[in-house]
Amino acid sequence: MSASTSLDTDVAAAIERRRRAVAERWNLDSEAVVIGAGDPIHIPGRADRTYPFEPHTEYFYLTDRERPGGVLAFDPGEGWVDFVMPVSREELVWEGAPADAGEGVPLTELEAWLAARRGRPIVNLGSPVAGVQAPEELAAELRRQLNYVRREKDAVELERMRVAERATSAGFAAIVPLLSAGRTERSVQVELEAEFFRRGADRVAFETIVAGGANSGVLHFPPTTRPLEDGELVLIDAGGEFRNYASDVTRTYPVSGSFTPEQAAIHEIVRRAGEAATAWALPGTEFRDLHRAAALTIAEGLSDFGLLRGGPETLLESGAVSLFFPHGVGHMVGLGVRDAGEVLPGRNPQPGMPSLRADLPLLAGHAVTVEPGVYFIPALLQDPDTRQRLRDLVDWGRADQLLGFGGIRIENNVVLTEDGPEVLTADIPILG
Repeated sequence: MSASTSLDTDVAAAIERRRRAVAERWNLDSEAVVIGAGDPIHIPGRADRTYPFEPHTEYFYLTDRERPGGVLAFDPGEGWVDFVMPVSREELVWEGAPADAGEGVPLTELEAWLAARRGRPIVNLGSPVAGVQAPEELAAELRRQLNYVRREKDAVELERMRVAERATSAGFAAIVPLLSAGRTERSVQVELEAEFFRRGADRVAFETIVAGGANSGVLHFPPTTRPLEDGELVLIDAGGEFRNYASDVTRTYPVSGSFTPEQAAIHEIVRRAGEAATAWALPGTEFRDLHRAAALTIAEGLSDFGLLRGGPETLLESGAVSLFFPHGVGHMVGLGVRDAGEVLPGRNPQPGMPSLRADLPLLAGHAVTVEPGVYFIPALLQDPDTRQRLRDLVDWGRADQLLGFGGIRIENNVVLTEDGPEVLTADIPILG
């Protein structure tokens, strides 16, 4: 195996196992594959500055390398070859380099490797590799097979995820006592992320969302200097990342420390929806069934709340539920915040459902987010066509009264096991 000999034994064994599984899944004959790590991207107008480099996930999964410029190559008759960018003197002077950065075959030899296979199909996965063009259909099929292998988390991946989860849990625990009127969304972000880093996160897994008041009804709201106010909600969607493995958690807390009756009722509906969806996180279940379970629970809850009229199935299929729960129930999580999730060919949204980030069968070892929500979004609720279409299913007077409510989302990370769902984020309180 050509993975770095400086990797610890568990990681090296995991890489060998992953490569073997992928090669078996591909079952190639004459086709070869190259997987690019990618290169740093320059920030426009900022001279020689670049964005922080993160390797393409397909490359990292099969190499555990974070160094730019590398290419992992596979020939079914000869196996795997790690082509790496040699460390330059300038790099050592200005940036330094990992101790194992030079281990592998010099990248200058890739051209000869490609030339020796001229006339054979060569598929490019990961980041683009210069001089390689392959049929898109074949590349898409090999990526689907790689995704299939990637979705099952091994012990190394789960341990990294748990490190990220512990850092994330510590961040939420630190911020809850600080939530109070006058504190800004931005200051919440600063304290939250600082604790992530103190507790072992390498970076944040995605741009932190902190949304107070009506801003909590915007699904991906960036924090501002707006101060929080008593009586309103603050929605926090954030996560730490460790060795490229992510945590992704959402909690919605009352700024004043206690919910109003309406806030408490909606929060309980969302909590029950999350539990219903999580109960379906079993090997052999379709991912769309998790969404369906959450949506039916929300339909029933909003009907009891007096906002919707009709049976849960009718409310789901008509799109009335999606008016208040407009996104999918979650996505795959692990190596990055969207990890190898996909909609399998031939899958189409079911009536009343939004587009899902994953539409596929779930298996043991898969890791998903479960993140139902209920929101009162003016852009959706004030649409005349929607009001006419759903005139008999929505109490529009009640909906108008709640336009400033914002939204509530609760998100957990769940690993499927043969013994049932394991909620990695269960220790992060949902009530503060």
